[in-house]
Amino acid sequence: MQITPEQLITAVQNPLAPLYMIHGEEELLRIEALDTLRAAAQAQGYLNREILTADAKFDWSQAFQAADSMGLFADKKLLEIHIPSGRPGKAGGDALVTLSERLHDETTIVIVLPKLEKAQTQSKWFAALSRAGDVIEARAVGTAALPAWIRQRLAKHDLTIDADALALFAERVEGNLLAARQEIDKLALLHPAGTVLHLEDAQHAVANVARFDVFQLSAAWMSGDLPRLLRLLESLEAEGEEPVLLLWAAGEDIRTLLRLRAALSQGQTVAQVRNPLRLWGEKQTLAPRALKRLSTRRLLDALQQCALADRQIKGAAQGSAWSTTKTLFSDLAR
Repeated sequence: MQITPEQLITAVQNPLAPLYMIHGEEELLRIEALDTLRAAAQAQGYLNREILTADAKFDWSQAFQAADSMGLFADKKLLEIHIPSGRPGKAGGDALVTLSERLHDETTIVIVLPKLEKAQTQSKWFAALSRAGDVIEARAVGTAALPAWIRQRLAKHDLTIDADALALFAERVEGNLLAARQEIDKLALLHPAGTVLHLEDAQHAVANVARFDVFQLSAAWMSGDLPRLLRLLESLEAEGEEPVLLLWAAGEDIRTLLRLRAALSQGQTVAQVRNPLRLWGEKQTLAPRALKRLSTRRLLDALQQCALADRQIKGAAQGSAWSTTKTLFSDLAR
């Protein structure tokens, strides 16, 4: 059964299920879900805990032995199996299917995985674990959802925040949810319960710990959010990011828009071409919106800018590759 990290907090007030699977993009939420299960297990008398890490050389017979073995006094056991790569392999996949079919009342198994690709979520082992237990997906908290997440977390400390302070807070911690939680905890130490946080409080207390990756640029320029786009580019440049990956991502997105425009002109719908064009997540809505703003000529010109920046990187053309890259993205966002 699929449950959210928030639903897990309520669910563990009942006896623990025999199997849980935690996966997803957001590391903080994965950590918190595992901490929730550990605390619930301790409260419910699980006196034994065993942790296995399944790397490429892992012997899966250890997992069967751990799942089947009992403590000296037949105590309940919490067995954690961490698969850092998210790819258990053929032997591991078969072992996970078998584990899901031979669960014990006195042992709760927790499978911990990172963000999974589509191939993993459609695998036999993923389906078997999903049928046998509860699945907690730690989805990324996007830019639009981040302010509400911050407000909710502050409320747990009996703190409220005004709109200006919240906007600054979200800007400073975007893309770094673990740091966001640390900043919230810091504010809870600095201010007594019942405090309303204002802009000055956020300016003085919240560090600028935003962390970005190149793939966030797609959402920024496709939505036409120029201020956020410029902030992303400045951050990536300051962190020493080379423009190579940025240009690759831009080129892929521009070609996708051109193919989408051709498909729409032939009477196809976005839903029909979603999978072939990899229009997943936000891109399903952002790509058609970007097409309304960007003509075919502008998209082709953007590809020429990508090519120029690529030559500049290789020393085959004069000028700054970063300057050309910034101009490229800025033009796409307008």
